[in-house]
Amino acid sequence: MEVSAKSKLPKLIAIVGPTASGKTDLAVALAKKFRGEVISADSRQFYRGTDIGSDIIPGKWVKRGSRKVYLARGVPHHLIAFRSPAQPVTVAEFQALARRRAREIIGRGRVPILAGGSGLYLRVVTDDFVIPRVPPQPRFRRRMDAISTAALYRRLVRLDPDYAGRISAGNRRYMIRALEVIGATGQPFSAQQATGQPVFDVLKLGVKRPRPQIYRRVEARVDEMIRRGLVKEADRLGRRHGRQLPALTALGHRQLGAYLRGQIPLEEAVRQIKRDTRRFAKRQLTWFRRDKDIRWVKNASAAEKIAADFLG
Repeated sequence: MEVSAKSKLPKLIAIVGPTASGKTDLAVALAKKFRGEVISADSRQFYRGTDIGSDIIPGKWVKRGSRKVYLARGVPHHLIAFRSPAQPVTVAEFQALARRRAREIIGRGRVPILAGGSGLYLRVVTDDFVIPRVPPQPRFRRRMDAISTAALYRRLVRLDPDYAGRISAGNRRYMIRALEVIGATGQPFSAQQATGQPVFDVLKLGVKRPRPQIYRRVEARVDEMIRRGLVKEADRLGRRHGRQLPALTALGHRQLGAYLRGQIPLEEAVRQIKRDTRRFAKRQLTWFRRDKDIRWVKNASAAEKIAADFLG
């Protein structure tokens, strides 16, 4: 049998799915089974100090050679809490960093496991998206900063409904970047996300759960975050960095920012976090279901069988 060109590429496993579906648990289970290391593709987890709001897996930093590695449940995790919220990580930067970490992991004879629910960040690695080469435009971004999040989203829906349907309605950074590219090129941002030559041979595994169960897990997770101190975390980060940074307008921190400014009571902020996270999970499911390469699994045992066959 002729060996395909793709099968000769270095192998990478991607764990995808909506928020609260159990991606982290599955990634850790596969890493332990197959000598893997996890690379986070959750755009909220890149930033220091957001441990509760971004649900970073508990762990500790350990020194390995010239670099510190985040060790959680005995598994090295990469691209977690490595950047100040004041310095946003662009999609292009993440693509380069994730590829570099994956190659390093492979060079150690281990398996890179990319895990997260940020669909665009995942696909720039797994599907080798060629990112539009439109440089940042500070003047345009300052104008957009003066526009409300709701108005930005309405504008994006009008100009590029396909891309608007893929992202969170509260993600200002995604919206502004898309509008920036659309304005510079005159073309929808979604139409410019072409794929390049494959870099890795990728196995995509999706965590499958019934939607009502995901919603229940979302609500339980939010309650646990509040118990662990999410309000204090949002207050501390807001005082230190201001509340308009992209990292601090994500789910949880955004709604609590309104509470901390005295605009809504805490009970309403928590209700909004749960509602908006459920809506986000629904959009994530829509995004991932478009990808016919994803193999959906209900448990770690099923995932391990597929991964074993893939890794040979």
